[in-house]
Amino acid sequence: MDIVCLDMEGVLVPEIWIAFADAVGIPELRKTTRDEPDYDKLMKYRIGILKEHGLGLKQIQDTIETIDPLPGAREFLDELRKKAQVIIISDTFTQFAMPLMKKLNYPTLFCNTLEVAPDGEITGFRMRIEKSKLSTVRALQSIGYETIASGDSYNDLAMIKASKAGFLFRSTEQIIKDNPELQAFEEFDDLLKAIEGALED
Repeated sequence: MDIVCLDMEGVLVPEIWIAFADAVGIPELRKTTRDEPDYDKLMKYRIGILKEHGLGLKQIQDTIETIDPLPGAREFLDELRKKAQVIIISDTFTQFAMPLMKKLNYPTLFCNTLEVAPDGEITGFRMRIEKSKLSTVRALQSIGYETIASGDSYNDLAMIKASKAGFLFRSTEQIIKDNPELQAFEEFDDLLKAIEGALED
């Protein structure tokens, strides 16, 4: 039995941190997993900038409320869920993702949790499991599923390569160049056809 594993930010919704960086005028917060492969390092960097500017969870959530899924993402997901079980595996956080899940018709989401002080300051984060995307794919495989995966960033490569079929979607030129063995797509229709083909194999 197959299960499709998708990244969230950059694939189904815009990058939350880029939207927030633009909203508050702090370009340093535009850095994402497309730029920094070490997620622990990236999050500590982000939390440091938030503290420096006195910004907390509420300000980020206010920005998230204004974010809509990428054009065509909900339709793509609705169509895909007619054909296969789908899990979104994201390194984002529950406190960020829930408004976006509503706009995507509540797909299944595996993500992480922020540590937040009573005054709303983000003080840390708890990853669900080490190497969460790869670990989740391996766990699914261990209980009898074959996985098909797609994502756009460095932190998606392990789950893509560990799956029976894996695709890059709207990735960077560098990531595509560094991984020539992976098919790369820019349009939801093309990604859907590729996944459908893998489901038939």
